[in-house]
Amino acid sequence: MMSAVDILDASILIVDDQESNVTLLELMLEEAGYTNVSSTMKSQEVCSLHRTNQYDLILLDLQLPEMDGFQVMEALKTNLADPYLPVIVITAQPGHKLRALQCGAKDFISKPFDLFEVKTRIRNVLEVRLLYKMLDNYNQQLEKTLHERTAELRESEARFRSLTELAADWYWEQDDCGKFTKVSGPVMEMLGIQVDPLVGGNSIQHLDGWDKEQRAVLQQKISAREPFLDFLFTRVNDNGSTQTFSVSGQPMFNHQSCFIGYRGVGVEVFDKK
Repeated sequence: MMSAVDILDASILIVDDQESNVTLLELMLEEAGYTNVSSTMKSQEVCSLHRTNQYDLILLDLQLPEMDGFQVMEALKTNLADPYLPVIVITAQPGHKLRALQCGAKDFISKPFDLFEVKTRIRNVLEVRLLYKMLDNYNQQLEKTLHERTAELRESEARFRSLTELAADWYWEQDDCGKFTKVSGPVMEMLGIQVDPLVGGNSIQHLDGWDKEQRAVLQQKISAREPFLDFLFTRVNDNGSTQTFSVSGQPMFNHQSCFIGYRGVGVEVFDKK
């Protein structure tokens, strides 16, 4: 939360070619408790000073030699590091007030100075400026945290995939219709199919040789959205040989608890003899 100390510690730059005006504003700000006030009488220095110090507020006189206040504001807009223009203009010309606001100034102070009005306008603009900075810092921190979490998730997924590949012959995911959406490993060679569902779904080709009773049991588990561990099923190849597979899977649900498919691992089981 922003406190009164945060406001009084804000950095302020006074820009005026009249030394008396600079002195008056410095004394007024000092009496109000502001602790970080600086000044310049050279308008051409404002942009470089702001790039270096990133002022929270610039009190800018419009009637300046070499570069007037309007030109200074246009130059400040080129600072891509800080798109916010923290400027209160100082003017004795009523007609300049609207133009200054249209150029991006956040407020104006009229000459001759009304000290109560000056203090009030400065404090109001500083409050908005510091809130803007707090929001910007929060967004940057949020973005950093998001990048860190994304990197952690990718690392975790890579580690999971690596361990899965070591522990199983293939990793698989199916959608809610039973179609494979992700497969890693020599599924085609082992199962003799081209990424067909384990059971159900839209097969590309007829699955000959599979044990129908085993497949029916597996179909029942999947239809009931049950997890299964080391489920064994077999197939008889054209040459009369038998292959046995062990598959484990678990159902997947989204944040609304809606079923979205299965994922799991599988291995071919060989006779240890």
